[in-house]
Amino acid sequence: MAIAGAGAVGRSIAAELLENGHEVLLIDKSPAAIAVEQVPQAEWLLADACEITSLDEAALQRCNVVIAATGDDKVNLVVSLLGKTEYGVPRVVARVNNPKNEWLFNESWGVDVAVSTPRLMSALVEEAVSVGDLVRLLRFSQGDANLVELTLPPESALAGTRVGDVRWPEDTSLVTIIRGSRVLTPTAEDSLEEGDELLFVAAQAREGQLEELLSARREPERPRREDHPEESGEEL
Repeated sequence: MAIAGAGAVGRSIAAELLENGHEVLLIDKSPAAIAVEQVPQAEWLLADACEITSLDEAALQRCNVVIAATGDDKVNLVVSLLGKTEYGVPRVVARVNNPKNEWLFNESWGVDVAVSTPRLMSALVEEAVSVGDLVRLLRFSQGDANLVELTLPPESALAGTRVGDVRWPEDTSLVTIIRGSRVLTPTAEDSLEEGDELLFVAAQAREGQLEELLSARREPERPRREDHPEESGEEL
């Protein structure tokens, strides 16, 4: 995979990907950014990622992922568009520096996943303090889908229900259950528990239905009526 932008963000991404066994090419036009000694396992290319000749040299058509991680939104959009339209890269991830530009980072510009640091930080804060509220963590451009999270409140009607017995909204998929220190891949037999952090990929149009389903309160138990001998006609 190729990363356009070899600054602190690009190098950090490269180091993580290399640690996970991926081959990584870092591209930057600034000689000062070419710090081979900081990520020695990566390939490096001193070039302008907005130029077709540079991307030809990088053999971008061989990459399965391109990450546009520069500090300039205009550059990230151009890299994304070229990667998708000229080289047919299957997956394009782009960094959004200015939240005002977020609306541009969609499939029209070749972006499959847009990562906005301010939005992600605010989402993580909401996720840390919210129980029973749906939190949007990440937006996927294709299919108008989002990665969303909800912590199941104690009073949820779904607490104790098997995953396979829940009628989830259309265009919604439960992908992970985080329970304490465990990360569970949900099966139909798994039961939902209060306090579970549930991660879904869901169409934006279904988010309201999903939140309503997960936050619906269980019916309070009615007090059981005790039988009294005088009411049953029995003698004392």
